[in-house]
Amino acid sequence: MLFSVISWAQETTPRADVRQGAQRARIHEGRATGDLTNKEAAALNSEQRHIRRAERRVKADGDVTTSERRSLERKQNRANRHIRRTKHNEATQPN
Repeated sequence: MLFSVISWAQETTPRADVRQGAQRARIHEGRATGDLTNKEAAALNSEQRHIRRAERRVKADGDVTTSERRSLERKQNRANRHIRRTKHNEATQPN
């Protein structure tokens, strides 16, 4: 019974999971192309870790409320803006 509740909780934020993966891929791609410096990538990865921790806390009780889901979405929206702004700033990784 406990296992089914845990597995159900892991599936209650599928959109957040997909966005998280896409954001991680964008950071990786920015590093590969030189659009992000090591320091910028580290800051963005730290923000992603913060979001993952928040998502785990939300899922811990097995019930993700609407307000918790909105909070995660706001965090991801903010991270998305940070990724875009950082990738398009003047700082680039030296070749």
